[in-house]
Amino acid sequence: MAALVAYGIHAVRVALLRDPARVRRLLVAGERNDTRIGALRTLAQQAGVQVSETDGRRLDALADGGRHQGVVAELVPRATDPETLLEQAIESADPALLLVLDGVQDPHNLGACLRSADAAGVAAVIVPRDRAAGITPVVRKVAAGAAESVPLVPVVNLARTLRGLKERGIWLVGADDAADRTLYESDLTGPLALVMGSEGEGLRRLTRDCCDLLVAIPMAGAVESLNVSVAAAVVLFEAVRQRRATPGARPPG
Repeated sequence: MAALVAYGIHAVRVALLRDPARVRRLLVAGERNDTRIGALRTLAQQAGVQVSETDGRRLDALADGGRHQGVVAELVPRATDPETLLEQAIESADPALLLVLDGVQDPHNLGACLRSADAAGVAAVIVPRDRAAGITPVVRKVAAGAAESVPLVPVVNLARTLRGLKERGIWLVGADDAADRTLYESDLTGPLALVMGSEGEGLRRLTRDCCDLLVAIPMAGAVESLNVSVAAAVVLFEAVRQRRATPGARPPG
């Protein structure tokens, strides 16, 4: 089983600042002794994290060829099961804002979605356990620390999880290019799960059927659709805008 790691100066710094208990050890290239690496050493020492020097080849292997910038953090896996993790995330937010990714497979897209989710204040990102990207070193790098701050919840049956969210009063809004209503005509202010489809195929039928509302992002140019990570950011920040303008409002039931 591959080691669970974060790599790159920014991702490692965020891991040390936000959740140092999950950092088992900090590995740095022996030849690196600049200010930024020194600051990471200091953070690790303050958190009681072991710091070890190693060579570039070992860091290359741990980062699976990614651009590690001379630093890799070995991480401890999260111990919380998905159901508990989702329950805690929903209870921590009022009103809840969740992001559902229906089969996003590109780790760069998943990392970018996590980064946008963190910036928008999303309580958790829900993904299918199978046939979808999970947390990898590449995802952690692209997420720039968001993989440590936003819980990623892999579920066995996405449709069943969505039905469970509806039973809790969470409004399910799916992004679909063919929807009759645009994003900007829709109320996104209450307990909400925004549902995005996979690259190329979009929402699966069962997922689409679970949604309370389908919305489209209006496109003014020749391009028919946006990359899923860009679309997720657009939808999330429209929800943020509406919530800040109308605090406490709820969507129609």
